[in-house]
Amino acid sequence: MNIKRNALLLAASFLILAGFRSQAQSFPPRPRIDSITENDTHRTLVPFFTQATTAKKMPTSEGFIQRWSLLEPINKSIRSNLVFTNGYLKKEFETDYFPNQFTIIPKDGDKVKVGEQELLWHALESPTFNVKLFRFAYGLRKQTYAVLFWAVTVVNSPREIQNVRLAVGSNGGSTWWLNGKEAVTLDGDRRMVMDDCVSPRLTLNKGKNIIRGALINGPGLSDFCVRLLDENGEPIKDVTISLQ
Repeated sequence: MNIKRNALLLAASFLILAGFRSQAQSFPPRPRIDSITENDTHRTLVPFFTQATTAKKMPTSEGFIQRWSLLEPINKSIRSNLVFTNGYLKKEFETDYFPNQFTIIPKDGDKVKVGEQELLWHALESPTFNVKLFRFAYGLRKQTYAVLFWAVTVVNSPREIQNVRLAVGSNGGSTWWLNGKEAVTLDGDRRMVMDDCVSPRLTLNKGKNIIRGALINGPGLSDFCVRLLDENGEPIKDVTISLQ
């Protein structure tokens, strides 16, 4: 009886194992890093991003900017987010990583060389108010922790607007510039909260205005949100967002 029972158990085990193998084969394998081509990189970012277009794009109903050019992450050596003091961030963000990093208005697919890394700019739109940089890096099979990101967008204003404040939240330390001038820095180990830090009063020029940001993070998720507030603290919505 024991021999017969053992035989039945062995046969059942083979059937179960075969079922697992069959089920596993029904799922597509995760793409190898070296099999991802330039044509399908943006598909790997869905549903957290869509390809940016040239169509008219305005901020959300709450004024958040969703259209950005994002540079693939620059690998860093960071063990803890506690190092993100104002002095540390100033040193990191003033380092020359690639040519014209404070003046470039990149196009989708532009390449830069940072040390041994060859990185691409991606023109993307976030479906949510915040831009999920961790998902950006993960979707492109890049390093997700201990990284530095660059982001650029263009705000087109129909008029000059004075006493504007740049309101930012970021997971990780970050610094943001408006038209080449430093506007606001978020230091320390922090989670992203909308309007976590706001800039002093600024002037939004009639026509093009360039917002540029650098964000660095060690362990944990990375994301940010940005909007412009008027002198009464209300979101500015009558502007359009482009990448050039």
